[in-house]
Amino acid sequence: YHTPGLWANACCTHPFWEEPALTCAKRRLDEELGISGLRLDHRDQVEYRADVGGGLTEHELVEIYVAEAVALTDVTPNPAEVMDTAWIDLSDLARQTQTTPERFTPWLRIYLAEHMDSIFTA
Repeated sequence: YHTPGLWANACCTHPFWEEPALTCAKRRLDEELGISGLRLDHRDQVEYRADVGGGLTEHELVEIYVAEAVALTDVTPNPAEVMDTAWIDLSDLARQTQTTPERFTPWLRIYLAEHMDSIFTA
């Protein structure tokens, strides 16, 4: 309903009431991308506020998880959630969010601009 067609993070959690964050992250990774069996590592909790267009603002507190996957990981995107997928080097992604920000969701730009070290440095 907002930001359609923009590149974003692998998936967003949207937890059920009282659902543990890790359980939710695993569930949503499977629901959105058909990926299961990865070890998810909690890296950060991020609060952001972003204009998402159409007079809407997102103000969220999110738990950030990362997982190590190889490009050969079987990805079966849910077409109701995902238009396309791509494997990209982190430095290339960070650079692209700065040079062509209109291609990326506001929250992904915030994660990379303001929280990249806490998310991707173990």
